[in-house]
This record gives sequence, structure tokens and C-alpha cells, in this order.
Amino acid sequence: MRMRKKKNLIPRMERCSAWLVSDPASLRGGWRSLKPDAKELRLELGCGKGRFTVETAKADPDVLFIAVERVPDAMVVGMERACAEELRNVFFVDIDAAQLPVLFAPGEVDRIYINFCDPWPGKGHAKRRLTHGNFLKLYRQVLKDGGQIHFKTDNSPLFEFSVEEFPQFGFELSQLTRNLHENGPQGVMTDYEAKFFAEGVPINRCVATMVPWEETE
Repeated sequence: MRMRKKKNLIPRMERCSAWLVSDPASLRGGWRSLKPDAKELRLELGCGKGRFTVETAKADPDVLFIAVERVPDAMVVGMERACAEELRNVFFVDIDAAQLPVLFAPGEVDRIYINFCDPWPGKGHAKRRLTHGNFLKLYRQVLKDGGQIHFKTDNSPLFEFSVEEFPQFGFELSQLTRNLHENGPQGVMTDYEAKFFAEGVPINRCVATMVPWEETE
């Protein structure tokens, strides 16, 4: 579904520009300068309107959150949410996931969240999936040893693809479920997730922990 163009997008982004990192490349290796006392640095890939980002940042004030989003019309909503809460541990960037090794130093990231990403159905589009091996190898370049990927999706084929892909690229799976909210709401939800939960759509989730791994020829 295409995001509708927001009215007055530029003025709205300017009003909460303190939460936007306009030159992320300059912070490579030094992201914690945004919050020197941060105990962890976590990324969310495709934060959308920022509900998950903001609520998680509120719950973990000692963690630095970097929210990645390529659609400004969605990102501005997240920025406004962070601004309204006056959060100083969450920042937004407009980058592509393929750029992560250019923008983050090896071992700089403690955790990556991938919530309800585009499933890119069809074998011809598999390499576009954020849980495809090509992306997993990029994440390995920025995650610390033992770093984690927290993955949620409503798309069962994407989830089955992902739980097969993770172990092949040096990630051990845990907390695997195909109906996260079966016994009631669990954790912070995204906007999409809250909608799916209200409709009774099962949510798949797993945690993938990075372990030593060598790529075979």
C-alpha cells in the first residue's frame, strides 16, 4: 500500500529536525556520541510511522535507537511522535539497508529490529527480502559478537523462508513462535501489528543471535 502524501511535509520535518540525522556517514564509528551514556545501540529497519520505535525507546531510556525509513511521509509521523514525547534516545535516518556497513563500524550495533518488512513474494524477488542471506551478511558486518536480530512478520511464507535462511548465515534461532499474541498482547506493537492483532491475524516472531561463521565457497 502506497503512503499518501503528507500535507506540509517539509515544514513538519523541519519542526522536528532535531530527531533527524542528515549526515549519517559522518557518524560511522561514533554513533554513541548522540547519547554517550547509552548501554546499547539498536537499529530498526523500516520503522514506518515509528510507533514501535518510540514506545520501545520510552521503555528503554538507556538505549540509543536509530530508526531507518525510506519513506519521508511515514518517517515524519515517527519524528513527530518522538518530538511530542521529548525523547533524546531515538533518531531517524533515511538510508537503504544495503548502506549499513558504510554507515556503521564493525561491531557498533547491538541489535537490529526487522518488523513487518516487504515480503517480496516470488522467487525472482527473494534477494530483496531483508532476511535474505545477502542482507544477513551485511548485518554481520555491523553487529557485535552475539548481536541479535529481532524479526516479526504476519507473512507466513516470508517467515518460513527466514527461519531457514538465518541458520545458513551464522544465526542461531530462539523465541520462535508462529502466534506471538495467542495468549494476549506481547511486547510493543507496530501500527500494522496492532491492526493485524485486532483482526485476529497470527504474528510470527523469532530472535536470531549471531554466532561465529565462515562463508563457504
